[in-house]
Amino acid sequence: MTKFSDLALDPRVLKAVAEAGYESPTPIQEQAIPHALEGRDVLGIAQTGTGKTASFTLPMITLLGKGRARARMPRSLVLAPTRELAAQVAENFDVYAKYTKLTKALLIGGVAFGEQDKLIDRGVDVLIATPGRLLDHFERGKLLLQGVQIMVVDEADRMLDMGFIPDIEKIFSLTPFTRQTFFYSATMAPEIERITNTFLSAAVKIEVARQNSTSETITQKLIEVKPSRKDRSFAEKRAVLRAIIRAEGASCTNAIIFCNRKMDVDVVAKSLKQHGFNASPIHGDLDQSVRTRTLEGFRDGTVHLLVASDVAARGLDIPAVSHVFNFDVPSHPEDYVHRIGRTGRAGREGKAFTLSTPADAKYLAAIETLVGQPIPRGELPEGIEVKADRPVKAAEDDSVEKPKRSRSRTRTPKAEKVKAAPEPVAVVEKVVAPVVAEAQPEPEPRRAPRDERSDDRRTDNRRNDSRSDSRGDTRNDSRNDNRRGGGNDRVIGMGDHVPDFILRSFRLEDNQTDGSDDSDDVAEENISESTDE
Repeated sequence: MTKFSDLALDPRVLKAVAEAGYESPTPIQEQAIPHALEGRDVLGIAQTGTGKTASFTLPMITLLGKGRARARMPRSLVLAPTRELAAQVAENFDVYAKYTKLTKALLIGGVAFGEQDKLIDRGVDVLIATPGRLLDHFERGKLLLQGVQIMVVDEADRMLDMGFIPDIEKIFSLTPFTRQTFFYSATMAPEIERITNTFLSAAVKIEVARQNSTSETITQKLIEVKPSRKDRSFAEKRAVLRAIIRAEGASCTNAIIFCNRKMDVDVVAKSLKQHGFNASPIHGDLDQSVRTRTLEGFRDGTVHLLVASDVAARGLDIPAVSHVFNFDVPSHPEDYVHRIGRTGRAGREGKAFTLSTPADAKYLAAIETLVGQPIPRGELPEGIEVKADRPVKAAEDDSVEKPKRSRSRTRTPKAEKVKAAPEPVAVVEKVVAPVVAEAQPEPEPRRAPRDERSDDRRTDNRRNDSRSDSRGDTRNDSRNDNRRGGGNDRVIGMGDHVPDFILRSFRLEDNQTDGSDDSDDVAEENISESTDE
């Protein structure tokens, strides 16, 4: 069996590794370290938890043993997709380089620029950063990358998922072409393969496990939840989760619970706390100080259950995680491999439970296609009755509220008012012009309802404010004038001949009708004399 002492590492590195309790390298360490020490580019493909961090940290420390850093010009660069993973790489560097004089700087978001600027100004041998914060320092003129000798891209497939590929390409263009590159990924998407072909030179490809495979030390179970009603699915899944955790008992020493959405992380964590579980949330919207404090609590055991989004699917080097619960089936099948890889690390046994509903069928099919095998189905422990922890209002309650909020609420009274209004009685006044009774047609059906609504509006306006009545009449007059082309005649397009029935004026038998109605004024202008009742 190969030992670290057989890998031609710096004696100071070997001493630190021995004190850390490691004797034999993992398969990826055994294959990658000799090629890295020869100065060759390395493309490593391995599932999470196989020791990829040490496979590039140990040769990097050995290669950087000679030489010194210059101000603002780091000698090596490690890119990580998340703050947690970058912090983990920095911790490993501290462990393995404690007997050397190499310096490091950690550039991540959520930390003030001032302290980071001071470290860069003094010069660092190893710069560990997330892509966004690294480019921030570069654009501010605080960082130069022409002196990078070794560049590492860790969890490249996660970089792709988070949209960092354009940033990675820009950072590659800022580094020397003669650099040595280590490129690590758990999966090999076509976009990742394109980048490796572009920026790696004659790279040695190391694949220690079948791509996208899951560890054999993990016992997987799929729990199918059939909600009693669609709107109860979320609450009943929380009840199933609590039932499984209780059934596992003392064997569940600690666990990570993954949710797809950040808001669900907070809800699930709060629900577990309300039912007596020691749980804390972690996701990208939390402050960095809160995230760091939560992870430290999970590592030292003060936090039993860590409810997380996929920000914690990578970079958590906690070998003793006993269980992983997928509260939601991941929408990307690769995320399933990374999530359950948080348990069963370093040869330990682990369990992974996934809760699914009928709506998750297509995601499950994609996962099983990726891993090349079906996920074993499991059942709830016997005697456990699943109940929603929060009652949901009945559907008929919702149906009662919705009409109150609809637009029909404001229109219904008006419609009823118009429908209930009595039909106006038209009285024909005597006129001087001769009238032929037989030829008298019925009034136009649209005229009376329009006059009725106009009279109602004028009556309401007079009742509320006399000034608004004047403004309303003025607007009506101007509107009528526009229709008449600016004239006073109400007849449009009939020339000199006016039918006899139009010369008659109409009024409503309503005591509230205003005597200054426009129709009466027009009638008085077109007839020589009129009589009042």
